[in-house]
Amino acid sequence: MSTTEAPRYAPEWLELREGADAAARAAELIEPLRRRLADPARPIGQAIVIRDLGCGSGSMGRWLAPRLDGPQHWVLHDHDPDLLDLAAERMPTTAADGSLVTVETVRGDVTGLTAENLAGTSLVTASALLDLFTREEVDALAAACARAGCPALLALSVMGRVELEPADPLDAEITAAFNAHQRREDHGRRLLGPDAVTAACEAFDQLDTTVRVHSSPWKLDGERRALTAEWLRGWTGAAVEQRPDLAVRAEEYLRRRLEQCAAGELRAVVHHSDLLALPRQAGGTTGGTTGGASS
Repeated sequence: MSTTEAPRYAPEWLELREGADAAARAAELIEPLRRRLADPARPIGQAIVIRDLGCGSGSMGRWLAPRLDGPQHWVLHDHDPDLLDLAAERMPTTAADGSLVTVETVRGDVTGLTAENLAGTSLVTASALLDLFTREEVDALAAACARAGCPALLALSVMGRVELEPADPLDAEITAAFNAHQRREDHGRRLLGPDAVTAACEAFDQLDTTVRVHSSPWKLDGERRALTAEWLRGWTGAAVEQRPDLAVRAEEYLRRRLEQCAAGELRAVVHHSDLLALPRQAGGTTGGTTGGASS
């Protein structure tokens, strides 16, 4: 995914979704991560290094940094220089225990990181990114993290399931077309879309890495009407892009759904998953976690 081919996201969309993202993130994965990052061999005052891949406007840093103890140095990776500037500007300056949080930015491709690139990194994290990778890119990221002994927290990957209330006869067809769009071939790259979490679990499992998966659904209702409306437009738009024959019916469908949204009558659950991968440490431990995945 080169910097010229990577999708660009408007800051307005990222800001609109940040509250739903924060509410959805799997806080249950923080404690095992905190245990792993609490390395008694680390010199006092030495910062943990966290690389945020495809950081966007920096919502992951704003959510995670205040939940971790100790000095932190965040390395923000993205292809968009404007988003990098915004993310760095809005990064928290203190950790959960009041320790200093510092930041730097790196512009460029996030799919080609190697174990050498990750040397000295304490954690790799990403949000709403994994489903934009190919299987080969997920395999490479897992291998880089495992060889560097670096945990990975990969959040908010789409799962291809949407629950809408009230139901509509076209729901299943729009969902299927959207999922096919997520799995499309893009500039010669076959995207994983809803298959990304399964592929990542398989990749990490083969590398002596403990994987935990926890659901992190968006819950959209009358309190999030602006986000729900924008999500509906993007969701149906992608479905029609994949299947142009849906255009007429999808237009009417979107009109009905937007009316329900405006009236506060629409409820939606958009399923995502968060994944925590902990490579085994010297001595065969994984920082107190258990094997396998949970949903």
